[in-house]
Order: sequence, then structure tokens, then C-alpha cells
Amino acid sequence: MEAFASGMAGTRSEPPLYARDVPLPAGPPGADLLQVLWCPCDHEEFAHPRTALFWRSSASVADVLEAPPQPPVIQFDWYLPEPCLLAPEQITEYSSPLELSKELQQQLGDVNLWETAGFAWDSTGASYPPEFCFRNLCHAPGWKTGGWTRWGLTDPMPRPCPACGTETTPLLTIASSEWDSGGKRWMPEEERTNPTPLLLGRPPSNFTLLDIAGAYGLQLHVCPSSPEHPHIELVQ
Repeated sequence: MEAFASGMAGTRSEPPLYARDVPLPAGPPGADLLQVLWCPCDHEEFAHPRTALFWRSSASVADVLEAPPQPPVIQFDWYLPEPCLLAPEQITEYSSPLELSKELQQQLGDVNLWETAGFAWDSTGASYPPEFCFRNLCHAPGWKTGGWTRWGLTDPMPRPCPACGTETTPLLTIASSEWDSGGKRWMPEEERTNPTPLLLGRPPSNFTLLDIAGAYGLQLHVCPSSPEHPHIELVQ
């Protein structure tokens, strides 16, 4: 499945993100801009910010604020993202092994099949091939639109639309980091040769300084039948 990853870098800039640059799935006709607002506080049983989605037409946006207003209350500093430069790129990712049939999961564990495929296979994956697949091929880490759901905190579970019961689809992933610390498969080439300086003690992929539920990601799922239906928030 195709997804658009952010490719964030630590530059202090906030360029607009349009559908012409990054396709926005499930939007209403005529909308080419998605505005995501959130409250930087935990709410009741939700140990993460609550979000609100607003679909817009960029042609109808008149006066754009040069300096967005700061929220009057910030419960945690790690809920206020550091402005970053977006460099979107299209990627190909695959679903989590947890979503595959038992037969396909067994094939993932066959070292001989991996060696025949030849995809960047090395001895690091021989001890547990499904983990190699998990880190190198499945549901890319980092901020992205579309793509597959990133499972791990829980097993896959149904995500029905609260309004009509239709299975929802991934819209946006808000990540605590851009790639996994255990591998460099998803690290941009620029970061490998010229890493962006970050604050002392921060992981080398945490450009936004966000921390969602202890370094997880907040995934927003929407109803493919109607963009007006309530969206779902999923922490994984």
C-alpha cells in the first residue's frame, strides 16, 4: 500500500501542506486542505491529546496568521510540537504480520524464502524473520498520511465508524519519532550522512519533541463512506 511519509527535519519552519503535495484520503469534494487541531492535555480516560478535523478549500482561506496563537493551557510540554520542515515522499509499506493469515505468517518465518527473495537480507534477521519484516517492510514509522495501521501496543482489532459501522481507514499518523531506534531502514539518506542536531537526551529521530503515550503514535482513522462522520483516535 502507498503512503506519504513526512520526512521531517529539524528546521524551524511551518510550510503549508496541500493535497497536491500529499494526497489526503477520504476528504469531501473540493477540499484540498485538512486542518488538525488538538488540545495539549489528557482528557478523562484518554492519555493523549484529543483531536478535531476540519476539511477546507485552500482557495477560501484568506488571511493566514504568521504566528499561530499559543494555547492558554498546556498540560505537558511534549504535547506542543516543535515547528519542523516537511519534506513529503511517497513510500511503499506492507501490513503488520499480525494482520496476515496463519499461512502467510508461517512463510514469514521461513529463512529460506527470505534468502531467495534477497531483499536486504542479512544475518540480523535470521534469528527471528518476522521481526526483520516488522522493522524493515511493515507500516513505516513516523508521520504519514494513509498507509497501513501500525499495530504493536495491541493486536489488530475492528475500528468501526461510530456513526454507521463501516470499517474506518487510516488518515493521519502523528508519531513520537520518525524512525525506529532499532533500525535505519526508514531513515532518510540525508540524516545518515548529515544528522540534524537535536537537544541533549533526545532520540535522533524526535524532531517535533512530541511524546505520545510514552513514545507511541496517535493514529487518526476516518470513515470512507462520509468525511462528516466522527473520526477514531488510536494509540499504537
